[in-house]
Amino acid sequence: MQCCITELRSKDVINKRTGARLGNVVDCQVDTCTGCLVALVVVGRPRVMGFFQREEYFVRWEDIEVIGDDIILVNYTHNAAEPRRRGTTVEGFFR
Repeated sequence: MQCCITELRSKDVINKRTGARLGNVVDCQVDTCTGCLVALVVVGRPRVMGFFQREEYFVRWEDIEVIGDDIILVNYTHNAAEPRRRGTTVEGFFR
């Protein structure tokens, strides 16, 4: 499992809808009951004037279209019910 996560971290994540680069995979969410991958956590560029804050996207497994040699194509749309980014402010540490 560790080598699989390492391989995903080296790939760029591209949103197929907009053609924009979302960032790189930094983590994944796994359902501990079934052992299935639920979502990829993708971190993008730093925000303007945010020294430690970066855009963070939670891409569901169902939204992944293709996992290629260099990139991962996703059909990502922001869902207001899902957290889109976490800040590194004090409140971000306690969420």
